[in-house]
Amino acid sequence: MATVLLVRHGRTTANASGLLAGRTPGVELDESGRTQAGDAGRRIAALPLADVVSSPLERCRQTATAILAQQPADGAGEVVVEDDLTECDYGQWQGRALAELAKEPLWEVVQNQPSAAAFPGGESMARMQARGVAAVRSHDARVVSAAGPQAVWVAVSHGDVIKAVLADALGMHLDVFQRLDVAPASISIVRYGGPRPHVLGVNTLAGDLSWLGAGAPEAPQVGGGAGPAGRATT
Repeated sequence: MATVLLVRHGRTTANASGLLAGRTPGVELDESGRTQAGDAGRRIAALPLADVVSSPLERCRQTATAILAQQPADGAGEVVVEDDLTECDYGQWQGRALAELAKEPLWEVVQNQPSAAAFPGGESMARMQARGVAAVRSHDARVVSAAGPQAVWVAVSHGDVIKAVLADALGMHLDVFQRLDVAPASISIVRYGGPRPHVLGVNTLAGDLSWLGAGAPEAPQVGGGAGPAGRATT
């Protein structure tokens, strides 16, 4: 089982101004977002990546490029674009202010029963989760086949998509996925394979990740286990 680093894109002008960007073209990282993407790349730099996969939207491709730029020259190669990692299709909600959307009746459904939420003129949140999970799991299997079970790869996507993928990995119902937080340029860590996925980190914003290259962490059945081989202790 490979390790996937789920990276949310860095901050954008839409994030900073409280707009729901959705799939609006031309939404790019702002200055803070570019710094965040560079910081994420430095956290990952010690790990040779088997692949860097990205949503097709500009903000994700910019984040993925910043991560790839800090890899060795003989590393992962080019950013691979995966359409099914794209942002939720918010339909008629796209481009509107979050403060305005919070007054809509659908807002309460999105917050409290997202499995029943479908955006007018867009997609349902259940559909978003299904395609996002399928994309991550399918690519993970390809990475294992090509690079082996110790491989590490990156998937750069969007907050709701990553939260939905994490909910699936944690065995959570989509209706409680709003309990998860995924900040701009945060890194969450999942290993698939075996009887169940293993979630090694959620919404991490700091810290070197070189310990992931020390070997596969054991999958403890009882008691929590000893952690990854070779991890420094004090």
